[in-house]
Amino acid sequence: MGMPTFRRLLGFLRPHRRELWGSMVFAWMAMGMTVLIPALVGKATNAIDAGDEQLLFWLVGAILLAAVLRLGLTVIRRIVAGKVSLAVEFDLRQQVYAHLMSLELGFFDRNQTGQLMSRATVDLQSIRFFLGYGLIFFSQSILTVLLAGVVMFVINPWLALIALAPTPLIVFTALRYTRQSRPAMQEVAQRVAELTAQAEESVSGIRVVKAFAREDHQFERFQGAVDRLFDQSILSTRIQAFFTPMIGALPQLGTALVLLVGGHQVLNGTLDLGQFTAFYVYMLMLAGPLRTVGVALGMGQRAIASGNRLFEVLDREPELFTRPGAKPLQAGGGAVKFEDVSLSYGPEAPEALHGIDLDVPGGTRIALVGPSGAGKTSLAALLARLYDPTAGSVSIDGTDLREVDIPSLRHQIAYVSDDSFLFSDTIAENISYAKPDASREEVERAASLARASDFIEALPDGFETVVGERGLTLSGGQRQRVAIARALLADPRILILDDATSSLDATTEQQIRASLAEVMAGRTTFVIGHRLSTISLADECLLLDEGRIIDRGTVDELTARSSLFRELTGSSGEEPRFVSEEEEVPA
Repeated sequence: MGMPTFRRLLGFLRPHRRELWGSMVFAWMAMGMTVLIPALVGKATNAIDAGDEQLLFWLVGAILLAAVLRLGLTVIRRIVAGKVSLAVEFDLRQQVYAHLMSLELGFFDRNQTGQLMSRATVDLQSIRFFLGYGLIFFSQSILTVLLAGVVMFVINPWLALIALAPTPLIVFTALRYTRQSRPAMQEVAQRVAELTAQAEESVSGIRVVKAFAREDHQFERFQGAVDRLFDQSILSTRIQAFFTPMIGALPQLGTALVLLVGGHQVLNGTLDLGQFTAFYVYMLMLAGPLRTVGVALGMGQRAIASGNRLFEVLDREPELFTRPGAKPLQAGGGAVKFEDVSLSYGPEAPEALHGIDLDVPGGTRIALVGPSGAGKTSLAALLARLYDPTAGSVSIDGTDLREVDIPSLRHQIAYVSDDSFLFSDTIAENISYAKPDASREEVERAASLARASDFIEALPDGFETVVGERGLTLSGGQRQRVAIARALLADPRILILDDATSSLDATTEQQIRASLAEVMAGRTTFVIGHRLSTISLADECLLLDEGRIIDRGTVDELTARSSLFRELTGSSGEEPRFVSEEEEVPA
């Protein structure tokens, strides 16, 4: 499981292999200087022992030069490695975001936003640090060990064997560390994602939290997520706290043996003091790289754990996509046809729609009425191909939507939902979102039709006023009017209004009703709602219940014969009668 993920992670370095190799070359050159310094120190020791001041002077100069070169090479290496790291992060962010945008709506229905954000931020950072720095640290440390080992064998093969005797034990410990830390690291990443999801949910729902004074409850839930992350992090830290010092401490066994055997050889005269000093400095120099190997292994395990989570998203193929050879939606009047359509949101989920047969001529206005969960929004979502039916087919102007290029289809449909989502941008940009090349005059006309101009112009910066996240600085009714303006600006072939006036007061709704009647004339329109004032604009009403069309007809016809329709719309079949001021109102 680890190696395939590791190889895939290395694939992200392919576009930057030139810079990566450059960084490694600079790292290896810096290590060359590092390995050279102990040899020079050994010679300087012999020069001191021999009283050769001139040689000592030149050797000290050489040591300083090697140190300066190592400094310069390390600085260059860090700059190049930083560029590689940031470039990998840039590529990964682009790829993850593009892939998320390609996935169907159902994917987001089943996955928490916080979980996805954690994978796109925290997990991505772990991968970036390993590919940009950890890999170079690892190769640099291994090269240092190899170069120092070669030089140590040249100085004294017997001492080198003694010094490197703990190496098999170090390798064994590192492998044990790898096997134990990877699942622990992956579980930590999952706990971080749960914590992120909890925080995101609390912030997004802060109005509900405040309204019901549930701050303490949310804090307890958040504290639970923090506790779970803490407990798992402690477990991971314990593993790291045991193995990392162990990897760094094992070479000290070799150091002790070298001091014992090498010191004895110096005393016997079989090894001069300079060689022993150089050898001992090399031994000390190995401690740092071996500790770095332990750190790099930890970074690698975190990267692999994060890579597994990230690849779960990247490997998720879109279930709803434009088929090869699909053509743009052909011209037409917006005729819609449902043929024996059923829809389910998952293998275990009940059917949201069942056996829907519907033929709507172009330019017809249809009202969808039904209790909650009847399938009204599901039916409308199929028109924009936000979902594909699990059975049957949906066509517009004679073409099955599965054979149509998705962007061309959605450019012909405008959808106004009841939550009226707005982006954290200016009001003008939110209205023109459906038509980016719209002129300012077109934007203002759409706002006027949606009866939004008055409140927009009363804002401090008018159309250039920046609304808050999700548009929450505006009232619900104001957000709905901006969303309606956005849909009207699109000038769609098919208009879908899903409880689009639910947050409006009666006066504003009556004003918008006149504009909607003008816009809906000759345009295929689906209106979801229960207010008679809105659905009366429709040519025909469909009454839905439990995913089926149980009745259809005009408002008057359904009012006359359907008790469910009367209950949903609050109508009695008679004209409403209002009490006049002159009539006596009983106490």
